[in-house]
Amino acid sequence: MAKEIFPGVTVDPQVVHGRPVVAGTRVPVEVVVGELAGGSSFDEVMQDYHLTHEQVRAALGYAAQMLSSTTVYAPR
Repeated sequence: MAKEIFPGVTVDPQVVHGRPVVAGTRVPVEVVVGELAGGSSFDEVMQDYHLTHEQVRAALGYAAQMLSSTTVYAPR
C-alpha cells in the first residue's frame, strides 16, 4: 500500500522497489530531478512522463526537503 511521505510523493514496497515516486505514478522522484538537472524543461518532463506541473514541483519539493535534512561533509 502506498504511503504519502511528502505532499504528492509516495512510497510503496510494490512500486519501483519502494523508491519515492510521484503520487499515482511509477515515476521516481530521482528521474524527475535528474531530467531537470540534465537540462530538460518542466514542459519536457511533463510531456515525457505524463506529469502535471504540480507533480513536478512535488518531486522538487521532496528533493529539497531531503537535502535540507542531510548533512554533507566535504572530503579532506
